[in-house]
Amino acid sequence: MHDAAQNAVAFPRLNDEQIAALSELGERRVFSDGEVFFREGESGFPFFVVVSGRMQIVESSSGEPRPVAAHEPGEFSGDVDMLSGRPAVVTGLADGETEALVIPVDNLKLLVKRCPDVSDIVMRAFLERRRILIDSDFVGVRVIGSRFSPDTLRIREFLAKNGQPFTWTDLENDAEAETLLKRFEVCPEETPVVSCEGRSLLRNPSNSELAECLGIKRPLDDAVYDLTVIGAGPAGLAAAVYGASEGLRTLVLDKTGPGGQAGTSSKIENYMGFPTGLSGADLAERAVLQASKFGAEFSVPSEVAGVECGNGYHRITLADGAEIRTKAILIATGASYRKLPAERVEDFEGNGVFYACTAVEAQLCADGKAVVVGGGNSAGQAAVFLSGRTQGVSLMIRGDDLGKSMSEYLATRIESNPSIELLKNSEIHAVDGNGSLDQVRIRNRQDGSERTLDSKAVFVFIGAAPHTTWLPECVATDDKGFVLTGRDAKTERWPLERDPMPLETSTPGIFAAGDVRWNSVKRVASAVGEGSMTVHLVHRYLAEK
Repeated sequence: MHDAAQNAVAFPRLNDEQIAALSELGERRVFSDGEVFFREGESGFPFFVVVSGRMQIVESSSGEPRPVAAHEPGEFSGDVDMLSGRPAVVTGLADGETEALVIPVDNLKLLVKRCPDVSDIVMRAFLERRRILIDSDFVGVRVIGSRFSPDTLRIREFLAKNGQPFTWTDLENDAEAETLLKRFEVCPEETPVVSCEGRSLLRNPSNSELAECLGIKRPLDDAVYDLTVIGAGPAGLAAAVYGASEGLRTLVLDKTGPGGQAGTSSKIENYMGFPTGLSGADLAERAVLQASKFGAEFSVPSEVAGVECGNGYHRITLADGAEIRTKAILIATGASYRKLPAERVEDFEGNGVFYACTAVEAQLCADGKAVVVGGGNSAGQAAVFLSGRTQGVSLMIRGDDLGKSMSEYLATRIESNPSIELLKNSEIHAVDGNGSLDQVRIRNRQDGSERTLDSKAVFVFIGAAPHTTWLPECVATDDKGFVLTGRDAKTERWPLERDPMPLETSTPGIFAAGDVRWNSVKRVASAVGEGSMTVHLVHRYLAEK
């Protein structure tokens, strides 16, 4: 059960005045007892406000129908999937004769403009309902696979990144695993397998196959977009929010899901406006909902294979062959942490060696110790997060000053945490284990001495490599692949009399923001600021056409 305050946010009641304001967006209809409002797996269904009677919400992810909520007069249906266009994960039924205001889903965007007070209530309810659902015993998508399988981790990370409720059954430790394998007629060698909420069974699906089964990826319109954002990290999401809210037809493409590198952060405590901090996943979820309510379109997973630079518009080609025409582009693909240069690392990547630290990865080392490598804020956040979820954490830095590249508040917290061992002037020489990671061999960079640590997992946060191998020649980069912008981007091929705008690349109408940009500030707030600023520059660029 959830407390009264949480229920008040998740299941608010609209007053008569608010319902009257919504009436012009839809029509009233009477539903007979047991009649279906919307069904699990259905997309594009209306938004319902109960006027009289009762709507029963039922879920059947465990195999049997189970009531999970009921909407009384003044309450409304739906959650975050309504704005993203994904299929419903529950079913709504009339409990007795019920009258409801039926508002087509497309009119939800009009609700934002015409009824801002109601819009705020609806958005908060949508977010809280999804949180309650994930925290409940709702099964959702069922994943069966070994904790030692990199593909199992990939699938779990993809589902978590895209806000898809799921239940993971560990082939190694879960007593229910054998029963489920027999039920689905699957051999252990065929795992990981995914049951798409009872609709079909997939054997080790790719992210694209999984997205198609779940209805996550939506078909793209054959239209010219005003702004296409490549990358859904903080910079890209900020551009999506501001672009859509300012009337630009905005499309967001991402290879895996919203959040970017920031989405792997367990807790961000120095982001303005959130004094108690928030996870990167929470920040991304809120931004996606915010951008969606203004009309931004998302396509995930969509991997960009290339860009053809043009005068009137640019053409983006995706890995699956689809093409997108757009007037302006924002490159916000970010950067990823560099691989750990140690013996046998490749043997344990996705199975003991990780480049992200969320609840998905932390669950795999809860019964042992962990090592975190890196001296930046991401490494510090990971160490603090893991200190309360493992048997102990060793934080390893190459230098002797933790405060050199880490925020002071975080460095102080780490140095006073008895569950975190700080290893200075150290680096990992090798990782070892039989089937799974068991030990880490480290070397002191000053005296060359070596020691061995017991560890179930290593979390790596070192360096940064930009995601720019797909960029065309018309977009200039430095020798490490970071995108040049502003004055640095004015090459001999720059075609205009004016100089490139501050975040504009060497091709007019193509911009870059966030960690992918050369000489950027590697902070979430900075990326958000650059993404927001890009929209202003896009307007200036479009006014020139």
